[in-house]
Amino acid sequence: MITNQEEKFEIVFNSLDEKPSEQLMFNTFLETYPEDWKQLKVTFSKFRRSKQFGKTIPLPRPEESLRKSIRVWLRKNATTSSSSKK
Repeated sequence: MITNQEEKFEIVFNSLDEKPSEQLMFNTFLETYPEDWKQLKVTFSKFRRSKQFGKTIPLPRPEESLRKSIRVWLRKNATTSSSSKK
């Protein structure tokens, strides 16, 4: 749902001074990309109000969705990104 998500996570990761964690990346992402966060919340809100809510596969809350995306990205990229960060 976030456009260029991989690139944005990479930028957030490279901007961190501390050891990356899910919570730290989550907070930094919110600060760095407030418009993407707003759009994610708006999409969720529209879905909840739609007639489809409850009749289809539920859409995860924006916090859960972003945290899961960050967790998956960290598992996949943290080792390769940390070596390129040095």
